[in-house]
Amino acid sequence: MVVEGVKSLDCITISDIEKHGISSNIAEDLHQKLKQIIFNHNPTSAPDTWTQISTEILNPDLPFSFHQMMYYGCYKDLGPDPPAWIPNLKMAKLTNVGRLLKQRGKEFLGSKYKDPISSFSEFQKFSVSNPEVYWKTIFDEMNISFSVPPSCILRENSTEESGHSLPGGQWLPGAVLNAASNCLRENAIRSLEDTVLVWRNEGDDHLPVNTMTLKKLREEVWLVAHALKTLNLPEGSAIAIDMPMDVTAVVIYLAIIMAGFVVVSIADSFAPLEISTRLRISKAKAIFTQDFIIRGEKKIPLYRRVVEAQSPMAIVLPTRESCFSMNLRDHDISWSTFLERVEQCKGAEFLAVEQPVEAFTNILFSSGTTGEPKAIPWTHATPLKAAADAWCHMDIRKDDVVAWPTNLGWMMGPWLVYAALLNGASIALYNGSPLGPGFAKFVQDAKVTMLGVIPSIVRAWKSTNCTNGYDWSSIRCFSSSGEASNTDEYLWLMGRAWYKPVIEYCGGTEIGGAFVSGSFLQPQALAAFSTPAMGCTLYVLGSDGKPIPENRPGVGELALDPVEFGASSMLLNADHDQIYFKGMPKWKGKVLRRHGDEFEYTSGGYYRAHGRADDTMNLGGIKVSSVEIERICNGVDDSILETAAIGVPPAGGGPERLVIAVVFKDSIDSAQNLDELKIAINSSLQKKLNPLFRASYVVSVSSLPRTASNKVMRRILRQQFGQLNLGAVSW
Repeated sequence: MVVEGVKSLDCITISDIEKHGISSNIAEDLHQKLKQIIFNHNPTSAPDTWTQISTEILNPDLPFSFHQMMYYGCYKDLGPDPPAWIPNLKMAKLTNVGRLLKQRGKEFLGSKYKDPISSFSEFQKFSVSNPEVYWKTIFDEMNISFSVPPSCILRENSTEESGHSLPGGQWLPGAVLNAASNCLRENAIRSLEDTVLVWRNEGDDHLPVNTMTLKKLREEVWLVAHALKTLNLPEGSAIAIDMPMDVTAVVIYLAIIMAGFVVVSIADSFAPLEISTRLRISKAKAIFTQDFIIRGEKKIPLYRRVVEAQSPMAIVLPTRESCFSMNLRDHDISWSTFLERVEQCKGAEFLAVEQPVEAFTNILFSSGTTGEPKAIPWTHATPLKAAADAWCHMDIRKDDVVAWPTNLGWMMGPWLVYAALLNGASIALYNGSPLGPGFAKFVQDAKVTMLGVIPSIVRAWKSTNCTNGYDWSSIRCFSSSGEASNTDEYLWLMGRAWYKPVIEYCGGTEIGGAFVSGSFLQPQALAAFSTPAMGCTLYVLGSDGKPIPENRPGVGELALDPVEFGASSMLLNADHDQIYFKGMPKWKGKVLRRHGDEFEYTSGGYYRAHGRADDTMNLGGIKVSSVEIERICNGVDDSILETAAIGVPPAGGGPERLVIAVVFKDSIDSAQNLDELKIAINSSLQKKLNPLFRASYVVSVSSLPRTASNKVMRRILRQQFGQLNLGAVSW
């Protein structure tokens, strides 16, 4: 890596340190420590030097520019992908995977086993080639309970009873279980008195955090499950949740699945049209929602959106246990009335509905390129994939406290529930905006040990410095998902917690977790993935459509081996084979599975994400198709002939920015005020699609590039816009 204007560590003077606003006496002390570290290390051992600098010199109170000087100075001219965190063998042996390998490494890997760090890559390959041994071991480690055990772990080359082929094989055939009841079981790693939920409401920063034990959570879930049965819905009915992810939402989520119903996940930010679409596709019979959403001083009406969406029967909760005074539709009921039906059942156990492993538990949605979101069903197996990823990659275990600002409408909401509860950890929930000091204080007070983020949140924290003064030393690791990360922003993030690793995590709703990730047993580079996820094989396709040879650097569309535990095998409203397999190359006897992301395999042995390869983009961690956005933009103004929506990553890497290319009906119109048009477009997007969406740029173009069959080539536009100063674009 070559960084312009950066000095090597041995050339840094006291004056250089003082330039960062550091007082002379502190600068002198820092310089003395730096000289001692350099003296004690071989100059070519940059990772060891950086480890010592990050643990002995740097702290969250020092200016970030000084952190940058240390990091880039340490790795000046020493190649690509310099690690920002390096594992040590003593700590590695204490991780879930390290402990397992220490006990059974030779059994799994034979003579290839050396130690948990040097043998981790071999263990990842073992997880792919030996699914029977690997997955049985992980289920045992997580204390997963089957009322009827599977006949085997994987039956390859299988077909469903309907004759539908399963390219990924049939997983856990014959198994019967209930994923929700597994979350609530007392077992070898967890007692009824253990804390499983920690939360705080925005504005209550001066109060202690609230907690709930496993015993109390079970009783709350049981009561709601009993109440659900009074609705007299057919078993397997779909029931939607459209509300913030608070304690009650988690209780409702688990109760629906425990009672044998299917959760329909709807993000609380969606506009009525998007809510209606998801209710229609899922054929939901009822919906849980809330009267309002409280964000600071704002009261955002939520029930009104649900009514506008013409929802089925709604069970309506009051905001934060306030008095409920809203007028409801005739067929809707209040939360208190819903629970009063089963008052006599308080404390009474609800016997979970045990189901075949392939039974649906959750319907989630992910945008495609057709304008209608793909309805992706999760089964009772999918939660096991999510929890196994957390066990292996984030090292989540008993007594951990896991926070990830998200919502049940997105896969990371259910993921958080299973990742924590199936591994004996606690879920930490903040009922408010995660962008301010209130959330930063909650992380401190709840003693969060694993903090999940998306890059947009990290950017907001860094720009406002709202984490300043809060002690995040309890954090063992961060994890990041949803968007491409920015290296400097993630260096800043690590520095807030005394340089704990960021485990990058990339997958999808249809995967139930990740296909590529990081690990506590490997060096972690900024904004990069160090390994395929356990049980997964991935390929980067070259320009000829074939996988680039292993260990050769290259950029291309990502493809997955179809045999992957937890991956979807059907969609409710689209042809699964058409979307994920048609037109994909065959490799080693298998047709590869399409994912749609463009990835780079680097010369340093890491993977980096480069955004979507298709016409889907990622805005704030939310996948949305260009077609959905263009449908709204085309109707904003009569002067518009057509538009193209493109996600363009910034030059330094990081989350995509939405760019709208506009072709006007008359060339005279192209001179109109693009700033005013941008305001109108953003207003329509936020009202009709999602309040979180906004265009960063609106540009005027004379025409859109098209193929011979008249399809818009958005990839060409992405390339063009990525090379320009977008603030000045108009042609």
